[in-house]
Amino acid sequence: FLSVTEDLVRRRAEHNNCEIFSLEEISLHQQEIEKLEYLDKWCRDLKILYLQNNLIPKIENVSKLKKLEYLNAALNNIERIENLEGCEELKKLDLTANFIGELSSIESLKCNIHLKELFLVGNPCTEFEGYRQFVVATLHQLKYLDSKEIERSERIKALQNYPEVKQKIREQEQAYLLKRAREKEEAQRRMQERKDKKQKQMESKLGFDSPDSPQEKENHQAEGDGEQETGRTVEDDEEDRRFWEEPTPYTPESRLETHRYIEEKRRAKENIRESKKREKLPWTLVTAEGKVLNVNVPKLHFSLKDDEENNQIILELAVYRHLDTSLLDVDVQPTYIRVLVKGKPFQLVLPEEVKPDSSSAKRSQTTGHLVVTMPKAKETILAKQKVSASIKHSDCNTRQKNARRSGQVEKLEVDPSKYSFPDVTKIIQVKERTGQGPIKLQPEKTAEIKK
Repeated sequence: FLSVTEDLVRRRAEHNNCEIFSLEEISLHQQEIEKLEYLDKWCRDLKILYLQNNLIPKIENVSKLKKLEYLNAALNNIERIENLEGCEELKKLDLTANFIGELSSIESLKCNIHLKELFLVGNPCTEFEGYRQFVVATLHQLKYLDSKEIERSERIKALQNYPEVKQKIREQEQAYLLKRAREKEEAQRRMQERKDKKQKQMESKLGFDSPDSPQEKENHQAEGDGEQETGRTVEDDEEDRRFWEEPTPYTPESRLETHRYIEEKRRAKENIRESKKREKLPWTLVTAEGKVLNVNVPKLHFSLKDDEENNQIILELAVYRHLDTSLLDVDVQPTYIRVLVKGKPFQLVLPEEVKPDSSSAKRSQTTGHLVVTMPKAKETILAKQKVSASIKHSDCNTRQKNARRSGQVEKLEVDPSKYSFPDVTKIIQVKERTGQGPIKLQPEKTAEIKK
């Protein structure tokens, strides 16, 4: 069964910074709680307690809550009112839609002198003849019963007929208790039937695949599995239909049985999902023949750049900016690179062989992308280094290199004695000047050029 746990109480105490000892109000509704405990030890200062729509069969472990003013335990499996004598400040008690048949158990509320409101709507005891008169005459401190105000005249009349009403209530209670005993026996019988049926199903499944030869066993098992897979859903549907259509009395046992049935179905679905996850085949990264495959399971954008100048290959993988680096695992091999992003593999075959030991992996500070630099295994000679026809060219190359290092722009020098080309640069400059200057200066400039 599910009981109140400290973790549950702390989670529901977010408004109090998850502190439970100073807690004054807590809502534990719809938590499938089947046993009420520990609250009187952990939350002594509680004033308001919501427990509606659970499976609590008994009011217990709340008697030490001296400051409790409002208790809402509607829609539970409570059958009698008890253990509330210690709740000295209790002003409002809501027990709507429970299974309270022992109406005489309200006499225990006489000690709660501050109790002003009581709700018993939807309980079997409200159908008893003389129900309201009995409650009004028993609990003198009450102001409202089932949202209806108790008039003074109503209380006087109830007190006048109290002995007769009390006798009638006792008789109806006894009849109800006998009915409840029969309901409990019926529920026990039904539960036993269900257990026996399940046991037979399990035995039939276990004894199903036992043929003689191993070959027959394999064939039979394969056929049986196929039939079982197709037949399982049909059986489940039939069982569901039978369970929901079968008429049953509304009792604490049937309510609990329904809850257990739903929970069982939910767990079965979860188990199927888990088994499917486990059965999921691992990703194929390398074939049986040893061929490395390109794989992008995390579905990330990437770029592969061949940096010829520095003789290296650069991979930029667009991993998520806020992804922790500990969730990345980079493995560089001579012919391929593999990156695990949160366990999902990204694998890429490289165009050339690289040096894994000299490779480096970094995260970009702006984008968060993973940048892997992989030096090539073979040294390549650049085209400009290959051309070495004369000493002059080599000198020119060295000069160009020095100039590039110093950051200066180098110009080409031409010996005017060997080459008789016109001064092109000056012509262009003059044209530019004539285009930019005034119109009256243009003829003079042109005449000078002709001379």
